[in-house]
Amino acid sequence: MRRARCIMVQGTMSGAGKSLLCTALCRIFRQDGLRCAPFKSQNMALNSYVTRQGLEMGRAQVVQAQAAGAEPDVRMNPILLKPCSDVGSQVIVHGEVRGQMPAAQYFRYKKQLVPEILAAYNSLAAEYDIIVIEGAGSPAEINLKADDIVNMGLARMVDAPVLLAGDIDRGGVFAQLYGTVALLDPDERARIKGLVINKFRGDPAILRPGLAPLEEKTGVPVLGVVPYVRVQIDDEDSLAPRLDQTEACRPIDAAVVRLPRISNFTDFAPLEQHPLVGVRYVDRTEALGLPDLVILPGTKSTLDDLRWLRGSGLEAAILKLAAAGVPVLGICGGYQMLGRSLSDPDGVEGGKPGAVCRGLGLLPAETVFCAQKTRTRVQGTALAGPFAGAALDGYEIHMGATRVEGAAFCRLSDGRAEGCAAGNVFGTYLHGLFDTGEATARLADALCRQKGLDPAGTAPLSHEAFQQQEFDKLAAAVRGALDMDAVYRMMEG
Repeated sequence: MRRARCIMVQGTMSGAGKSLLCTALCRIFRQDGLRCAPFKSQNMALNSYVTRQGLEMGRAQVVQAQAAGAEPDVRMNPILLKPCSDVGSQVIVHGEVRGQMPAAQYFRYKKQLVPEILAAYNSLAAEYDIIVIEGAGSPAEINLKADDIVNMGLARMVDAPVLLAGDIDRGGVFAQLYGTVALLDPDERARIKGLVINKFRGDPAILRPGLAPLEEKTGVPVLGVVPYVRVQIDDEDSLAPRLDQTEACRPIDAAVVRLPRISNFTDFAPLEQHPLVGVRYVDRTEALGLPDLVILPGTKSTLDDLRWLRGSGLEAAILKLAAAGVPVLGICGGYQMLGRSLSDPDGVEGGKPGAVCRGLGLLPAETVFCAQKTRTRVQGTALAGPFAGAALDGYEIHMGATRVEGAAFCRLSDGRAEGCAAGNVFGTYLHGLFDTGEATARLADALCRQKGLDPAGTAPLSHEAFQQQEFDKLAAAVRGALDMDAVYRMMEG
């Protein structure tokens, strides 16, 4: 049976740029006429996505699939861990919840998942020409190596050559790369076929005196110095640079509350692309100021983050802004917070069963958490406020059901009412709310008119067209910096 070639990208640390390098490779292989699929055996992230089959997977592999021109498939990310506390995560296997586990329990359990990982990988390898595999964190975590299923352990299982990427933007890249190689076992070192210096700003000639000594000490060639590429591509997790955007520099100021366990903040990428809308992330009352729009995003721990919102003083500030007529939008967990009450009779949120928490009271809605998780793709039409008439195409991922007494936010294609609206406050479970572009355009136009601005001629590219443009931009930068002939030779063995 024909089997795909493969290449694996590992990093010296979290945030070394593995996800973007894999995205670039997926795009390059597609441009070269090859059928390519991404793969990450285990992903820990709060940004997730629902496939057409109603299954949940990590957002990074969705983006990589889109760059490759492939339909996102849970086989590309068979294990997704969604942290719900500092010591535990919800464990999702093949798109469905297996339960919540403390870290120690999961480390004992994960060996049982190896057959499922290999089954997913092998089925993809039978359908595609190339599999681009992403590692996680660092392969040199010597305390975790014995049971590794995502770095060198996986590379050994599928016989993958490895590109090792180091992040020069945070400094110490030579030590990162040398130290990582030095901590590996001989058979693991032999899998590393190339080093990549990532996120370089400036003249690569400055680095050249250090490359030969690095190659000599590691025994591995440097295959490229990849520049720091400014692209707007969905981020994987809380290390995302966009979350550090604290100042809006466009006429319309949209403030997203940076909840401690914020999830699916990729929802706001289309807003960030609008030429008149500046999106910033705030976690303090003094940083909130007087925005034109407040957004409460999704969260993996709604009750805990609601308590944080209350204790930080941001709840009082948001209530004051809402009373002054500032639009407030809540998505998923943020929508639940805007209601009158949130009840957790079975302790689904990880706390004591029977917990009841008062919401912000801005929407006539009440939420009850339950063990069953809603995962579904939906289409509909917005009904409320500045969004009215916009076509919507998104997905729901949430625990619990919300009972609404007031007006709906939108009407789904099957006729059901969804979400809630009351005056200038709006709530919905729909992730991807802005992806079609219609909700973005209508909201931006309304906010512009409130400020006496003329939005004519400022409509952005559709999110899909913009994303494809950014994929090509990223691929061009990486292709120009990386020895792709050497990469192809690596995959041929």
